Amino acid sequence: MKSYILPALIAFALQMVVCPIMIPLLHKLKFGQYIREEGPAAHQKKAGTPTMGGIAILLTFTIAALFFLKGNKGTIPLILLTWGMGLIGMADDLLKIVFKNNDGLKAWQKFGMQILVAVAFVIYLGVSGVGTKIQVPWSDKMLDLHFLYYTLAVLLIVGFDNGSNFTDGLDGLLTSVTTVIVTFLAIAALGDGGKITPACSAMLGALLGFLVFNTNPAKVFMGDTGSLALGGFVTGAALLLKIPILVFVICFIYLAEVCSVIIQVLYFKKTGGKRFFRMAPIHHHFELGGWKETKVVTIFTIVTALLCLVALWML
Repeated sequence: MKSYILPALIAFALQMVVCPIMIPLLHKLKFGQYIREEGPAAHQKKAGTPTMGGIAILLTFTIAALFFLKGNKGTIPLILLTWGMGLIGMADDLLKIVFKNNDGLKAWQKFGMQILVAVAFVIYLGVSGVGTKIQVPWSDKMLDLHFLYYTLAVLLIVGFDNGSNFTDGLDGLLTSVTTVIVTFLAIAALGDGGKITPACSAMLGALLGFLVFNTNPAKVFMGDTGSLALGGFVTGAALLLKIPILVFVICFIYLAEVCSVIIQVLYFKKTGGKRFFRMAPIHHHFELGGWKETKVVTIFTIVTALLCLVALWML
């Protein structure tokens, strides 16, 4: 049991040391967030807030998880997937900072690198014996997807990785929502012999520690470095636990965020300039509808918590 609790405590303690050092350093390096002009007017005051705080999440999660490697097969590949996506986000963040705009990597560059990282992880799943079977909800039965599994797994990773990215738009939103998701994954991992529970525990501690500095008003943003890393971690853990179907339940907010952007773009093109939502991603729709930023974060987190309870029932 200590190996399930200690990683969270270690990661949280490390965050209490790393963030107070990193935030002033990011200020000094002028790694400030660029706020797009077409975004909500209230967000313009956030311009200059240090970004790339996801580095702190990656470091503290990794250090804490590495303490509990023994017998926990899957931890290293999960760490590598998380870092792989995080490094893509880091490149995106650096380009935005250097050129002082919100463009970063071109869409094809980001998708291409995400697919490569996802394919590498899925190949590991195939050669390591994890296999192509997934759990059928509400039963102990396993469904073998055979070769179809590999394509669907890559799509799952890349799709929800971008959903995580779009969710990171309000102070503490992605951190809060993902904290609940990772808690579910840590509990679900216990039923799989606890093989990746220490890694989930370490990520939980890292997120709770980061939330201290990321809650409204945020002293630091995680940037794409953090948001892409978290999307990779969540989907990778679900695949290792053979519960990818439940990702659509526990990560409903990720899904809603990315779908709102797709709907907005398609509707805009179809109608010649009209908008389906007040603004996308969908958290801005509620914000412009009169909800305070903190209310959006609270409601989205509560929805995630309730859906994680449903997912526990579905195990």
